[in-house]
Amino acid sequence: MYAIKLELKLNNKQRTLMARHSGYARFCYNYALSLYQEVKSLPDGSSKKVAAIERVFTNHVKKMPEYQWTNTLSSRVYKMTFRHFSSALSRFFKGLGKFPKFKRKKDGDSFTVNAADWNHSILLAASKSIKIPTLGTFRLKESIPFPCVAQTFTISRTADKWYVSFTLKADKIPPMFHPVALPVGIDLGVSTFATLSDGNSYSSPRPLKKAKTKLSKEQWRNRKKQLGNRKLGVKASKNAHKHYLRVAKIHGRTANVRRDFLQKTTTNISQKYAHIRIEDLNVSGMMANHKLAAAISDCGFYEFRRQLEYKSSMYGTKVELVDRWFPSSKTCSNCGHVQSMPLKERVFDCGYCNLLINRDLNAAINLSRSQLVRPARSEVTPVDKLEPTPLVEAGSEHQVCRR
Repeated sequence: MYAIKLELKLNNKQRTLMARHSGYARFCYNYALSLYQEVKSLPDGSSKKVAAIERVFTNHVKKMPEYQWTNTLSSRVYKMTFRHFSSALSRFFKGLGKFPKFKRKKDGDSFTVNAADWNHSILLAASKSIKIPTLGTFRLKESIPFPCVAQTFTISRTADKWYVSFTLKADKIPPMFHPVALPVGIDLGVSTFATLSDGNSYSSPRPLKKAKTKLSKEQWRNRKKQLGNRKLGVKASKNAHKHYLRVAKIHGRTANVRRDFLQKTTTNISQKYAHIRIEDLNVSGMMANHKLAAAISDCGFYEFRRQLEYKSSMYGTKVELVDRWFPSSKTCSNCGHVQSMPLKERVFDCGYCNLLINRDLNAAINLSRSQLVRPARSEVTPVDKLEPTPLVEAGSEHQVCRR
């Protein structure tokens, strides 16, 4: 399974509609969390408590005069919100995440709607418009690439742009041939983002480093804006809201540049190499060095590894992780001699066989030959394990049989 995310082309009325539904989802999530904290000492399981909280919200809260505005919005928003809250609790009790926190408006806007029920899928045509259940038809900045089906639609906002994303119950057909079949080692670094054992390298655009100048100017120009204080009852000024939007646009562009580079780089590597080996880096430990933390976070090492892992099913590659304690940078790729290599030395000068080689290239060659490896996990569910579901057009209850 993989998802498609497209930008919506909205007018002011549609933007208001999306913002209202996003606030509705945030209100329901915070209501569920506050009520759960009061009843969490009861003996029932978390799923039963969440189901009881949802019944209270449906049968009592929505009927109260002060909450009549909830009846003017899509009911599928709050149903999916309670489902997400239950999933967050489940992840917490399994040790996969932290206890849920209250959502804040400044953290972003997003909500999810689904089809009529979980036994049907929405048929989407390859066009520049999309029909989202219970919300209506909206224009897209770019067309849907091909006819597809989906069950859930997540609408989110980044700066002043709204996006819709949906998951496809399909897998990309992996290629039958890769130009390079031998194992290739990839050494990640700051000066050169990725150095491959065959001599190729990729340089990162370093978007945050370039954006810091604009960010610092915006922060300085708006240093006296009234940013507001909810505890003191002071509202933010209109110029402050404009300032927030300008800063958000810079951060959004920075994230898009980094995401575009990582997607194109991992796709190019996955299409060319059949056997990939990368180091199991401790990124959080590396960022403890305050001198390199900004540069490391700007590169996106973990996201690079994550994309290689989930694209292994799409492109038929084999991704392996080399043990993080393997001395790839300190070992000579020619004779195997191990010596100290301070970070400032960029050329490996072997004290035994006198080999002179680039430090990153030497580490990449050692990674390609290492035996201390383990397979990386894939986040993609094979299509043969998915249960087929009947199709239904958006807004229609007529079932279309899948052939």
